[in-house]
Amino acid sequence: MLKTFANLFKVPELRARILFTIALVAIARLLAMIPAPGVDWSAILSLQESIAKNASSGSLVDWFDTFTGGALTQCSVGTLSIWPYISAQIIIQLMTAVIPALGRLQREGDAGRKTLNLYIRWLTIGICVFQSIALASTMLNPVALGAGDVDLVAINPIAFYLLSIISMTGASMFVMWLGDQITERGIGNGVSLLIMINITSRLPSAVADAARRYFGAGGAQATGQIWELLLLLAFGFAVLLGTVAITQALRRIPIHSTRAISRGSAYGGGMTYLPLRVNYSGVMPIIFAGPILQLFGLLAGLEPTNAVKATLRTVGLAIRDVGPVYITLYGALILFFTFFWVATQFNAMNISDGLKREGSYIPGIRPGLATAEYLDAVMTRVTLIGALSLLAIAVIPLILTSGGNIPRNIAGFFGGTSLLIIVGVALDTLRQLESQLVMRNYDGFLKHGRIAGRR
Repeated sequence: MLKTFANLFKVPELRARILFTIALVAIARLLAMIPAPGVDWSAILSLQESIAKNASSGSLVDWFDTFTGGALTQCSVGTLSIWPYISAQIIIQLMTAVIPALGRLQREGDAGRKTLNLYIRWLTIGICVFQSIALASTMLNPVALGAGDVDLVAINPIAFYLLSIISMTGASMFVMWLGDQITERGIGNGVSLLIMINITSRLPSAVADAARRYFGAGGAQATGQIWELLLLLAFGFAVLLGTVAITQALRRIPIHSTRAISRGSAYGGGMTYLPLRVNYSGVMPIIFAGPILQLFGLLAGLEPTNAVKATLRTVGLAIRDVGPVYITLYGALILFFTFFWVATQFNAMNISDGLKREGSYIPGIRPGLATAEYLDAVMTRVTLIGALSLLAIAVIPLILTSGGNIPRNIAGFFGGTSLLIIVGVALDTLRQLESQLVMRNYDGFLKHGRIAGRR
């Protein structure tokens, strides 16, 4: 393995790509540390201390802070990070399933994709403006962040709104450009890589918390037992293996080709496979389910001045803290969004038509509608397995936090969105590095088998 990593730097082009990627990632992380214009840095430090003491596990602030790499609680210009672009991509992707004009653009090849990318970028700017206004309003009212009476803003509110919109929108669009440059001239998918780096930036803090909890580092009193740490590490390794397995798992449908085309002539075909990913929806169900529940938890802050508000407040109180009700609703939403995502993105009829045009078929299944029904039935069963596996991975951090009293900062790396993103992006990046090495007659990371991609 060490020899393989050494080989990466023996190839000048590959070495240049890796160094280029590291440089752009460092610039993106720097944006997450620069405070927004008009924000008092000493007040930010007080904010971080207050949130560390008072924030409940799994709160909305914790969720956003994790995926922005700590930029939210630093009130930085990079607080929005790459997420407006991700949100715009998800919205356009979902809309292509319900708006025929967008669906036609998606099927028009490169020209259609360029138009859709233009729509995504304009929508990204709109989301950036909206979210920067919301964040500026939150900073002017720091109680929403759990900061008490700390005054974060040291300038005129109107000027602060304008500066926040310009700086945060500009920083988010710049990070989006960095991601595109990494994809084009670096290693891996730039956007995914930046998200993974944001998440793993909290790993040193988690290690420090574990050292204080189990070894009393930094003068703190050790509150955990060594056997608990060993058990936790063994459990984490098992969860990691399971996450890799579910990320790589495929259901292969045999496809028989009656003909193939080579230089304009047709000849007899052969047998191939149609791969159906078990975890087809990826991390999307967790990304949808978590914030929805956390937003409903904000209803707990309503004043019960009438029957409606009292009912909403009761609902908010029931799901505000991580417990049986929260975990049950969280699991139900994950299952729902898993099947919803597959239903909107997996088009069995299009696949069936494509196979028919290419002169291919599934042995024992008639082409056309029968093939589409068969693929739909198989995908439903495969999705059920993927949804249950995704549910198990998603609730592990919640169970560790609520049942095992493990700090949220540590438990977050034992499952959930963080682990799924880290594993998926790492596998994609390793796959690209391996293909580059093999192309240049070097050994890859694996002597047997291969690293499968997520797509």
